[in-house]
Amino acid sequence: MSAPPRLRKAIVAVHVVSSVGWLGSVCAYLALDVAAVTSRDIQLVRSAYVAMELIAYSAIVPLALATVVIGLLTAWSTPWGVLRHYWVIAKLLLTLLATAVLLVETQTIGALADAALATRDPRELAGTLPHSIGGLIVLLTATVLSIFKPKGTTRYGWRKQQEQRRASAGAWRPTTS
Repeated sequence: MSAPPRLRKAIVAVHVVSSVGWLGSVCAYLALDVAAVTSRDIQLVRSAYVAMELIAYSAIVPLALATVVIGLLTAWSTPWGVLRHYWVIAKLLLTLLATAVLLVETQTIGALADAALATRDPRELAGTLPHSIGGLIVLLTATVLSIFKPKGTTRYGWRKQQEQRRASAGAWRPTTS
């Protein structure tokens, strides 16, 4: 299924904006995470954990969910399709994995923010740095796949291409005079 060009461009634009927003909010979260685990200033550490929770719930989670939904709409509305190219499947799996890990990790983020406010010295809290860095790497990988679109169609994609070629060849008939 391919959407009309204007609708397709609008869907792609919304997908790019939500994906870039997700990437940017993860970068902001990572900066706070680094500050939380490296700073010696108790107030800064406490504030960083509270801000991390705010960014996670107010920006990262909504943008991640939007990226998944709009990404599927984008794939369905463009010639790339969902199951036609390996890079689209890889990007979808990376996005679903990142979103699932994020949704599980929000419990830890909330617990860290609560602990930072409840304890006298929040500098002993563990932080979420491995997840922050891993999430950023996954999102950057998905971005690179979107830009470079490595070649390689799935069997399904190859069959669809052959069907389209046969249909377009059948539509062309030489005229006889």
